[in-house]
Amino acid sequence: MLYWIMKYVLLGPLMRVAFRPRVEGAHHLPRRGGALVASNHLAVLDSFVLPLMVPRRMAFPAKSEYFTQPGVVGTLKRWFFTGMGQVPIERGSGRAARAALDTGIGILREGRLFGIYPEGTRSPDGRLYKGRTGVARMALEAGVPVVPVAMIDTDRANPVGSRFWRPCRIGIRIGEPLDFSRYHGITDDRQVERAMTDEIMDALRVLSGQEYVDVYASTVKDRGTPQAA
Repeated sequence: MLYWIMKYVLLGPLMRVAFRPRVEGAHHLPRRGGALVASNHLAVLDSFVLPLMVPRRMAFPAKSEYFTQPGVVGTLKRWFFTGMGQVPIERGSGRAARAALDTGIGILREGRLFGIYPEGTRSPDGRLYKGRTGVARMALEAGVPVVPVAMIDTDRANPVGSRFWRPCRIGIRIGEPLDFSRYHGITDDRQVERAMTDEIMDALRVLSGQEYVDVYASTVKDRGTPQAA
């Protein structure tokens, strides 16, 4: 109930007024059944506007800290992120990464949509970076299609480092589902997972029009600046 109130009464209408989002290709989202929604990642805003603007309910991973803070502020955060359809994910160790994958796979097997950013972090400069293979592993283990989604101009509305969102028109471009059923039954094959991930990233490149960089975004951030990298 809280999710639908946020979507249609509270935050959703505000998003429509502030950003006038153009949603293209919404018919590509499966009407029923689980699907992994793989998106490029330009801004924090992506995790709010995408689930609010697509027809079906979508879950997104969020840091578990958003759900565990004590006090009134913590309660409000839990209320807000739960209402946004986000689910708590532990981050850090390899065990936590596996638990995060299992959470997403469980949601997909329930027949729901689960959103993921294959780049693993926001783009530092608006370009599209190399995808992490976790997206492929989830699609294989859950046996679901991958729907590529390109966020357009959300970095203009929410530039890196900005404290407030800036009203401007943004876009959401949804591509045709990618069917990887030819790989079902194959597990722990790094070549297959890399081939799938590269196919997903190429679909995102075409949809978004971004320049592709065959380096992890986190590597660029660790080095300081895109120019130095």
